[in-house]
Amino acid sequence: MNKYMKIAVEEAFTGMRKGDGGPFGAVIVKDGEIIAQAHNEVIKTNDPTMHAEINAIRQATKKLGRFDLSDCEIYSSCEPCPMCFAAIHWAKMKSLYFGASREDAADIGFDDQYIYDVINKTADHEQVHTRIIDCDHCNEPFKEWKQKEDKTQY
Repeated sequence: MNKYMKIAVEEAFTGMRKGDGGPFGAVIVKDGEIIAQAHNEVIKTNDPTMHAEINAIRQATKKLGRFDLSDCEIYSSCEPCPMCFAAIHWAKMKSLYFGASREDAADIGFDDQYIYDVINKTADHEQVHTRIIDCDHCNEPFKEWKQKEDKTQY
């Protein structure tokens, strides 16, 4: 077994057995060194975003002092959900390794298919009703950002 994936799985067991959250773990590696390792803490924190990958990304960015993790790779015990998959992209990581599939997760009650359906605009109903309002006012910060000369693009 891959040594980093083994640690991700150990994190999944640790978090699950402590009652912190679901059975998910993640490890971020840079140049062969573990930068961060984490597990799901949704139940512990009552925060639905505290997935293993998000927690590991937060640890890694804090440790490295930057938001760009393009020189890192992530090992996840399970295929990341849409939120975590997006965060991995936003962190600019180039490599993702995962073990269990989204179908495996769905089999134990962690089914993200509805979110995929909403993203693909194939959902038969909407849980969140969205409406666009106040576009002109809300675009004002964008106009200023576009003109800002000392911005840090990410």
